Order: sequence, then C-alpha cells, then structure tokens
Amino acid sequence: MKAQEKITKLVCSDCKRINYHTQKNKKLVERKLEFKKFCKWCRKHTIHKEGKK
Repeated sequence: MKAQEKITKLVCSDCKRINYHTQKNKKLVERKLEFKKFCKWCRKHTIHKEGKK
C-alpha cells in the first residue's frame, strides 16, 4: 500500500451503519466518495458515503 492510499469507511445514509471499507488515494481524489450499495440492515440499496475515521 502506498503512503497516500488510505482505507476509508462507507456509511449508509439511512441507518448510519458502517457496511463497507474501500481504499482512496487522497492525492488524486479530493471529494468524498459516494456509492449506491446494498445495506444488509435496511435490506435495500441506499447511498453510502465516506464516513469519518
């Protein structure tokens, strides 16, 4: 793993639970990550945003 790549948490926008982890290169990507993924707690596809560390 390079020095600028860090693991980030993806948090469900509905239930606020951490469901996924991903890597992000902080030098190349300046904005917050946002994906539409399946939440096993809500049992539906919701927007998952990058959470705090």
